This record gives sequence, C-alpha cells and structure tokens, in this order.
Amino acid sequence: MSTATPQKFEFQAEIKQLLDIVIHSLYTEKEIFVRELISNASDALEKFRHTQLTEKEIFDDKLDLEINVTTDDKAKKITIQDFGVGMSRAELIENLGTIAHSGSKAFLKALGEGGAKNANLIGQFGVGFYSAFMVAKSVKVYSHSWRQGDPGHVWTSDGSGSYELEESEGERRGAKIVIELKDECGDFAQDWKIKEILERYSAFVSFPISLNGKRINTVQALWLRNKNEVKDEEYTEFYKFQAHAFDDPRLRLHFSADAPLSINALLFVPKENTEKLGFSRLEPSVSLYCRKVMIDAKPKDLLPEWLRFLKGVVDSEDLPLNISRETMQDKALVEKLNKVITKRFLKFLD
Repeated sequence: MSTATPQKFEFQAEIKQLLDIVIHSLYTEKEIFVRELISNASDALEKFRHTQLTEKEIFDDKLDLEINVTTDDKAKKITIQDFGVGMSRAELIENLGTIAHSGSKAFLKALGEGGAKNANLIGQFGVGFYSAFMVAKSVKVYSHSWRQGDPGHVWTSDGSGSYELEESEGERRGAKIVIELKDECGDFAQDWKIKEILERYSAFVSFPISLNGKRINTVQALWLRNKNEVKDEEYTEFYKFQAHAFDDPRLRLHFSADAPLSINALLFVPKENTEKLGFSRLEPSVSLYCRKVMIDAKPKDLLPEWLRFLKGVVDSEDLPLNISRETMQDKALVEKLNKVITKRFLKFLD
C-alpha cells in the first residue's frame, strides 16, 4: 500500500540505450527473462545469507530463504518474489534507474569496444532485470531492504523512458517483481509454460523455487558434490531426470578439475545405443551450465561428434558468454573444455 505521491524519474540516457538493446536485440528467446529474474533472486538470497553472518539487526529475519513464482492467467501477470537482501530507495534508483550500477557500466563499455555480438561478458553484469521488458506492459518492483528502520518502496516502469518510485507499507524483506504482460506474451501467465521454463533453466538453483505453491527444483546438483558422498541410487535418479531415461546407466564419470579450467562434470553412458536400434542420429545431450544455471541444453561443440551418446552435465565458472548467456563467444575456451572432457573420458575407459 502506497503512503505518498509517486515521484517520477527519467532513466539516464545510457539506461534508455540499454533497455532498447535488451528489449529488441540482445536475447533470441523471450522466455529467457524468467531465467534472468530467477538468477537475480538467487543472487539476492545468497547475499542475504552472507549478510546474516555479520549483521545482528535484520528486518523480517524469520523468513525462509526461497523464491516464489505465481501466475495469473486472467490478469495476464507473473510475479517473482525472493526473501533476499532487498533494496532501499537509494539502491532501487542506483540498481534499476542509473548507469551508476557497475554491471550496466561494464555492459555499455563492452558495447563501445566490440559491439553487442562480441561482448565477451558473462551473466554477472546484472542487466538481466531489463529482460522483463521484452514481455511486459509494465513492471513493478516491491522491495524492503534487510536493514531495520528502512521503509518499503515500489518502483514502477513501462520501460519507455521513465519510472516512478514511492513508499509502500507492508512489504516483506526482499523483492517482489510483478510483470503485467503484453497481449502477445500472455502465455507467460500460464502455469504449464512457466513450469517448463523453470525446469529447463533453473532446476538446480540452490534455493527452493515454488510455482503457485508447488516446489519445482527437487533434484540436487550432484556434479558439485563430493563423489564419495553420493549414493548409487542418487546417481541413478539424477540420470533418469537429466537424460529423460527409464533404465539405469551403464557407466558414469564424475570428476572435477581446476586447471586449465574450472570444471565440474557428471557424465553417463546409457545402456542402449538407440542409433543401433533404428532411431534417428543422436544429438549432443551433455548440457552446459555455469554456476548451476543452464546455458545450453545441447551445445554442439562441447564434445567431439563420436561422444554424442553421452548424457550428463558440465558446469564451468570460467565460461565467457555473451551478456545474454545464450551464445558461446570464446572458441578457444570451448576447445579446451572439449579436450579436457574427452581426455578424462578416455582415461576413465582405460
């Protein structure tokens, strides 16, 4: 509930440029906005977890660290809420409305140096929030900082060049993003659609994700655990989930490497060669992740063609992706990944 007259602000010229690029040319698939907002929510929760270690006076300190997504098909709205660090009035202005935000600065600097297509950037630049405007008539961000004594606020914009900011009573700690969808984007207010997107991109996010009250991410990111602590039945369950398989795997390889790249991998050899059974030629089935966020379900150059039968996951923190996290830019690094994984698999077979 608002308690004062909204104050109107103009986006800085650079943010207008940023919005135009994000909305019209950065992403190839509109559904990516869900992944970006969930990743931001997870980051906010992780920051709050660290804040808890050093701060004693915390607002709304009994909330569970989780992400809640709700859809309203009739109203054509989707809401994504986290109980993370939240934002104060000044932080809402800085993070969402001005170029002072370091991520926006880095992005625009990269544009100036090499253009959007050559921006050798990873997803940490924080501009993913603006992807919401690809599908939104308007975006409202309700937020309350973790700090005691700060009021709550609501930030509102249609992405056209300005935003409004006002105090709002009764807000919980964290951020709640309410997106009123464009008419042509109404599918994103349907439960089944968002469920499919969450399961594809955000199944292994560290914090619980619920969609309309039902938990979505129930499978652990086993590839990040010590293999000596993982039970056989956990591996089998993960294989069936990731590979959409009904039988047990024939072999598995679980390894980590720090050099020449940071890699955590969990690979499986299926029991049956479906090509020999008369099915069509297999496509790459080892998914590529960066910090548990899915980047590409079927990366073509990650493994040599003859290893196309492998299933599983490769996760690397060293991935230089373009700002949208959608296209690998550094061919040399992909080749390194290819060589490291292939070498480890051949050694495993010896």
